[in-house]
Amino acid sequence: MIVIITGASHTGKTALAQKFLEAYHYPVLSIDLLKMGLIRSRQTELTPDDDLELEYYLWPIVSEMIKTAIENNQNLIVEGCYIPARWYTSFTEEYLKHIHSYCLVMSQDYIKGNFDSIKEFASVIESRLDDSWCTLESTLTENAAYENAFVESKYQKVIYIDTDYDVSNCLEDFNDDSKT
Repeated sequence: MIVIITGASHTGKTALAQKFLEAYHYPVLSIDLLKMGLIRSRQTELTPDDDLELEYYLWPIVSEMIKTAIENNQNLIVEGCYIPARWYTSFTEEYLKHIHSYCLVMSQDYIKGNFDSIKEFASVIESRLDDSWCTLESTLTENAAYENAFVESKYQKVIYIDTDYDVSNCLEDFNDDSKT
């Protein structure tokens, strides 16, 4: 089984991946780690600031890794923001039946009321050396973009964080779906 977790920066993708790891013992593929490995090894001229270009560069690699995991009956959690909104077009129905996808989106009100906490928890799993680029305005804009792009479909679930930060329903949903 494959679990894809995407969403805007600071929505808790890595923390949710960690919860899946602890609950199901699936290995985690962090697209950010792949990105930095390719950048630091000079396998690409892209930089960490080239978000859209990185999505186009990384997704073909990641989608083929997902296919390989499915073909080998391996479980895998894939988390990161470099996942296109129409990621599912990279797979046939045979592959899609092995994939659960979640997109974390924070509401405008949640962000405005909890921005200090959002910033405080930014390094709960991984250290962010410089987080100064993350502003209230950038967080509002990025979440709105994900909300608009990742509309619910039969292939992905948008987890809307509006009143409190509780994404445990992803684990419950996955557990219920994986039994069928």
